[in-house]
Amino acid sequence: MLKQVLLVVGALSFIPAQAEEKAAHNHGGMHWDYTGEMAPEHWGGACQSGKSQSPINIIGGAQANLKPIEFSYKSAENAEIVNNGHTIQVNYPAGSYAVMNGKKYNLLQFHFHTPSEEAIKGKRSDMVAHLVHKADDGELAVVGVLFNKGAKETATLNSIWGGMPKAEGKGSAKNAINVADLLPRDQRYFRFAGSLTTPPCTEGVQWHVLQAQQEISPQQLSAFAAIFPMNARPLQPLNERLVEAN
Repeated sequence: MLKQVLLVVGALSFIPAQAEEKAAHNHGGMHWDYTGEMAPEHWGGACQSGKSQSPINIIGGAQANLKPIEFSYKSAENAEIVNNGHTIQVNYPAGSYAVMNGKKYNLLQFHFHTPSEEAIKGKRSDMVAHLVHKADDGELAVVGVLFNKGAKETATLNSIWGGMPKAEGKGSAKNAINVADLLPRDQRYFRFAGSLTTPPCTEGVQWHVLQAQQEISPQQLSAFAAIFPMNARPLQPLNERLVEAN
């Protein structure tokens, strides 16, 4: 059975561009898990053979002349909130985008991992939000927003948590959601080439992890962890990649 699963996952790593977009939007779309027989060590295809995989441990960044990210996010009414069996994901309506180093990427969705998948100097944060974008030429870019447990609640998270299904399925937020409210004021970032962090682990993704971290209350963190106690992929080798900082 395990051998069959590995063969299927390996075959799906060669999916066409249209299916890759679906994977980016739906956070996978195949049978895999974080524990047991379908845990990350058993993921196939690029998840095992790729040389530019995410997430990574960010030790520091080479100072570079990177432009600030230009966020242009709109408020979303009745945003679709999905429990896809691996995370809570908010599918965002068209019209919101970010300009990263002169290139426009449209926001598709954002979702959460606990603990954070990325580590800073070997330490993972309590949670991360991954904001997934796609340019007109098909290139994917992700903005990572790190959260650490603190006394302050994030109102936007309350809106999302209030509509998130506890089992696989779809829900909706009762209040309008503006993903811009998740961003810290200090928007300096680390930039590197990477991959999707879930199967098919497609490479060629431009990663931008914000250096400043936000707060999440213990109650908010516990509410997510009650559904997904751990949904973070292990750290991957940096290999020959360069991490830049602005």
